[in-house]
Amino acid sequence: MKVRSVDTAIGQVDEAAALSAAACLFHGFSDASRLAIVRHLALGEHRVVDLTEHLGLAQSTVSKHLACLRDCGLVDSRPQGRASLFSLTHPEATLRLLSAAEQLLGLTGDAVALCPVYGVEAQA
Repeated sequence: MKVRSVDTAIGQVDEAAALSAAACLFHGFSDASRLAIVRHLALGEHRVVDLTEHLGLAQSTVSKHLACLRDCGLVDSRPQGRASLFSLTHPEATLRLLSAAEQLLGLTGDAVALCPVYGVEAQA
């Protein structure tokens, strides 16, 4: 994410747009089911039926989250017979992002899970 700090009005709009886009990207990863799907697609192409079986999620849940990820440009699909095969559009970049997130989680310990606004207890 390139966010420049510029004093002009145009620069401020560009920075706001970049931050908004970044927030949308992270929102795409903010649901545990979407994140599980992304992590599973990092292993390779899968059909919806494969994902439901591997992840123990309902077909409607997987389809809904795949549509969200596709709309965000994170997942692509291609037809295979009557089914579609889903894959990550940018697997290397996605894996780097997930790896960086795991590293940051390791550095923060339980702080993220204990956050009163976004932590585990807040979601319950």
